[in-house]
Amino acid sequence: MATGQQWVLVEMVQAFYEAPAYHLILEGILILWIIRLLFSKTYKLHETYKLTEKEKEELIEEWQPEALVPPVSKDYPTLNYDVVTGPPSHKITINGKDCINFASFNFLGLLDNERVKQKALASLKKYGVGTCGPRGFYGTFDVHLELESRLSKFMKTEEAILYSYGFATIASAIPAYSKRGDIIFVDEAACFAIQKGLQASRSLIKYFKHNDMEDLERLLKEQELEDLKNPRKARVTRKFIVVEGLYINTADICPLPELVKLKYKYKVRIFLEESMSFGVLGDHGRGVTEHFGVNIDDIDLISANMENALASIGGFCCGRSFVIDHQRLSGQGYCFSASLPPMLAAAAIEALNIMEEDPDVFRVLREKCKHVYNALQGTPGLKLAGVPVAPALHLELERSSGSRESDMKQLRSVVDYCMERHVALTLARCLEKEERFLPPPSIRVVVTIEQTEEDIQKAVACIREAASALLIS
Repeated sequence: MATGQQWVLVEMVQAFYEAPAYHLILEGILILWIIRLLFSKTYKLHETYKLTEKEKEELIEEWQPEALVPPVSKDYPTLNYDVVTGPPSHKITINGKDCINFASFNFLGLLDNERVKQKALASLKKYGVGTCGPRGFYGTFDVHLELESRLSKFMKTEEAILYSYGFATIASAIPAYSKRGDIIFVDEAACFAIQKGLQASRSLIKYFKHNDMEDLERLLKEQELEDLKNPRKARVTRKFIVVEGLYINTADICPLPELVKLKYKYKVRIFLEESMSFGVLGDHGRGVTEHFGVNIDDIDLISANMENALASIGGFCCGRSFVIDHQRLSGQGYCFSASLPPMLAAAAIEALNIMEEDPDVFRVLREKCKHVYNALQGTPGLKLAGVPVAPALHLELERSSGSRESDMKQLRSVVDYCMERHVALTLARCLEKEERFLPPPSIRVVVTIEQTEEDIQKAVACIREAASALLIS
């Protein structure tokens, strides 16, 4: 063994003598450089200057901290509340003034319905006020399961899932399925809840022009060509189309039949947000699928809140069982928020009972929507946005001043003018710095089943009078 080690040492010495001179010089330089790095300091100590107490005080006085939030004017609209006393039903009391309500999304007039209130009261006495726990932690009550069953049967789907907050419904559903690396095609007019869901998903977002199916197909074709270049990546990339049934920002209906054709042509999934169309469109209030006669199984996921037509709180998603069950594990709003208070679930069940017992309410609502739509046509200084069957229409300035703030003030003056004459309207509000595509300023006019012919005539006359007095110079 010792002889072998000696032989290796002899070979190393021999190789050292036989090596070229430049090779030895280079190795020597490298060795010296390594030694220098090991023993040298990585930084140099600079001479520090010690401040006097006076200099410290002067620097402190000069320092101005950066503002935590940007400055906002005290007369900013959202900082000045219109205070409601009493139920915001057909008649509403705002700032002590009794008005006809053309502002609240109480489309079917169920908010102050006696049957709904009695069911909610009975549930309050039985279960208490809240739940104090998410669905997975003793927050699942029998009334929740009953409501989920009723919603799935009403919508003619396999299963439904409840959320305790309407905004969180679609905002939780999107990131439950679409992840980083997936692709979502979204209408530019998508509501803010959808935008938050897109942001949480961290997927690649591709926006198409509002209700423009040619623009959507262009994007789908471009993606199809990209997929051909990298088929391995395409196989693991999920693609979604996200739209609203009835857009809250534009009062337009999505062209669902054309979307379904594109779904099967380009092999994508459709998520349909129906908060404004559920309980409004269709002969039985099932939404835009019933409105167009589209098979609901062609839609991968439907979401809606229960805060409009059902006059409750929260939201739901419905679809095939395997799709919905995934949300019970991945829906953030479902997993981490306290579940829906039982009294609100009971109120929603009774509201569904009323909708099923009297489907004629949807015909009456559509007729009133068409009546208001036609009556508001040609309002001086204002243009009407939306479709005739939309229960929440938008009145925009015919000629913008070029300043959003100025436009909002003009529209606010119309709202205040009507308020003084006991007609309650509202400005459509949005987070201006957060919106991906900022909608134009508008007055929202909400139609409900409780409004009489006299109410509608008074409101239309008041709006026309206000517009003539304040907008036409």
